[in-house]
Amino acid sequence: MTAFSRFEVIPAVDVQDGAVVQLVGGERGTGTVYGDPVEAAADWVEAGAETLHLVDLDGAFEGERANADAIEAVVAATDEAVDVQLGGGIRTAADAQGLLDAGVDRVILGTAAVENPAVVAEITDTHPGSVVVSLDAKDGEVVVAGWTESTGLDPATAAERYASLGAGAILFTNVDVEGQLDGVDTDAVDAVASAVDVPVIASGGVATVDDVLALRRAGAAAVVVGTALYEDRFTLREAQAAVDAA
Repeated sequence: MTAFSRFEVIPAVDVQDGAVVQLVGGERGTGTVYGDPVEAAADWVEAGAETLHLVDLDGAFEGERANADAIEAVVAATDEAVDVQLGGGIRTAADAQGLLDAGVDRVILGTAAVENPAVVAEITDTHPGSVVVSLDAKDGEVVVAGWTESTGLDPATAAERYASLGAGAILFTNVDVEGQLDGVDTDAVDAVASAVDVPVIASGGVATVDDVLALRRAGAAAVVVGTALYEDRFTLREAQAAVDAA
């Protein structure tokens, strides 16, 4: 199910070399390590997470999944406790369908969707509502291949295209502010959310609970938070409670 029944604050569990890592601006070599993915996932479930956002960072950069064992351990450990959305290195419909059949609730496609838009419809045919198309923006353009290649695509225009192909949700990440704890760009989120009827999951730059609330006001249906949670800028419960009370 991709439609969020309420605005969700979603913890990020980004995995590099088998460990939880948060990058700054999507750049390799900038990561801070935060321990074991299974332990992190268990902590977020205990803290009240309803969805976990898993990314195989090595897979995103290299084009093939490189942390399958760690990811599968997280999925197994959180089985049915929360929804799991997974991205990074998923390049074919067969890859995605295999992950969905194995217990992943939603697959996140970035490079694959840009290079072959038809893959979105192909996966949707067998697993309706399960595809989240990731639109990562740097300098106002969609970037792929681990945020290293610009496509020249406008995020809002691209979002419309993928929604029409059956995407169940759009994950919009502002790479310019990712991992920097400097605040969010609500105008960019508003542009994408206004362009589509499917849920938009915002990511990038969240430093405070006020940033979370600002993204909700901008039209996002959920927000992925990584560094701010790992650095104890606020707790997951605090953020979700603030949203629920707004």
